[in-house]
Amino acid sequence: MNPSRYLLAAVLIAAVTACREDSDDLGSLDASSVGVEEAEVVQEPAEAPAEEQPDGVPPVTPPTDGDDAPVSEPPPPPPEAKLDIDGLPLPDLSADHDYEAYLMAQPKYYTRITSPFGNVDSQNNTPFGNKVTNAGANLGRVIFYDVRLSANNTVACASCHLQKHGFTDPKKFSDGFDGGKTGRHSMSLSNAAYYRNGKFFWDERADTLEDQVLMPIQDAVEMGMNLFDLEVKMAETSFYAELFTEAFGDEAITSERISRALAQFIRTMISYESKYDQAFTAGEWDEPDFAAVFSEQEMLGLRLFSGFPGTERDSLGCIACHQTSAHSMDQAHVNGLDADTRGDQGAGNGFFKSPSLRNIGVGAPYMHDGRFETLMDVVEFYNSGVQRHRILSPDLTSNGQTGGNPIRMNLTQEEKEALVAFLEALTDETFLMNPIYHDPFFPNTVEGQLQAIIDKVTEQQSEQEESDQQADNGDISP
Repeated sequence: MNPSRYLLAAVLIAAVTACREDSDDLGSLDASSVGVEEAEVVQEPAEAPAEEQPDGVPPVTPPTDGDDAPVSEPPPPPPEAKLDIDGLPLPDLSADHDYEAYLMAQPKYYTRITSPFGNVDSQNNTPFGNKVTNAGANLGRVIFYDVRLSANNTVACASCHLQKHGFTDPKKFSDGFDGGKTGRHSMSLSNAAYYRNGKFFWDERADTLEDQVLMPIQDAVEMGMNLFDLEVKMAETSFYAELFTEAFGDEAITSERISRALAQFIRTMISYESKYDQAFTAGEWDEPDFAAVFSEQEMLGLRLFSGFPGTERDSLGCIACHQTSAHSMDQAHVNGLDADTRGDQGAGNGFFKSPSLRNIGVGAPYMHDGRFETLMDVVEFYNSGVQRHRILSPDLTSNGQTGGNPIRMNLTQEEKEALVAFLEALTDETFLMNPIYHDPFFPNTVEGQLQAIIDKVTEQQSEQEESDQQADNGDISP
């Protein structure tokens, strides 16, 4: 428990109560009693000594003339975490999120064949046998945030994939369940559904998302569990049987179903409400009006990135790799981070998968090893730091041939800053705060309950201030 948060909540409650009582007392004052120059002094009899009370019993407050003095209420008892029958966190399942509707609401410029930047449907890796359902994604959300997935109940998927960071980790390497560190940076899950070949991890060692989600659970550093023990562990809860029944028709808890539910939840993580997307709202779905929403700097960054408005030939060619409005790639590439024989070789020979650029502005650090701390570092790397590699991507060579000399863009400082501004315009604040991705266990924690108290008091204060403002303006009807 965080005592300072609890104290703040108690103080806020007391302050609101006191303010209301003071307001009532002031309103009841008799105007004729104000401004009296002289008053007769009356000798009051001495008060009798207070009776001694048993230990632990507060003294009795003697009655007074007029209104009773307000008696302070003792603060409420500190909240306690709500735990399940296994003594571990209990999720709040009161929310009824509509994941299917969220996916159906994807804008036309994402999904239409004639989309100006290419449609995403051709990149969707959702298998026919595991379409997203509300019940399946809801189960996946609970599993995603459940520390039961780790051997010592300390690490969940969400420990390394944080919503406010676009479902990546601000740490260079993530913390494992027993204090170890992962070997690579946590990859963003924003728009993970849009990767054509469907493979996952930086080195693409998982053929599907369904395969990928089970690997960290069994990893000796990350979570340290085996799947049989996890199935038993989840069966010992009071809530998973019902969730599995809703998602799959019966209460059987299997690793295959765990995999399917997690994959469904992750495939709902589609980002389509950034500043970039507002241009399509300002214009038409096939004729976006970027000038209506972008600054001059962001417009320059857009032109450098994609050539729009204009043609790709007028750009740096970034969009050749980061395709469609989802800004995702279709396969792994060699981007010249290291020369042939140095460092992590990824999928082999230096090939690495790249995540979607959506929410990249909140996803630092960057690359598979987290070597770049800022977007400016990334831009400078592509501007002047690409190393020669025998199979360097032709999009990064000066002659457009695989393995050619690395390109040197010779960008000005203004152009580099413009590219950074454009990339930051891909940040989707709605996505980063969307409650359909929130931690279902948080409301039942001590911190979550204290936050609920603070939110309630803040709401009451806002309502009182609004009411007072209306009274001052004479807006309240008799």
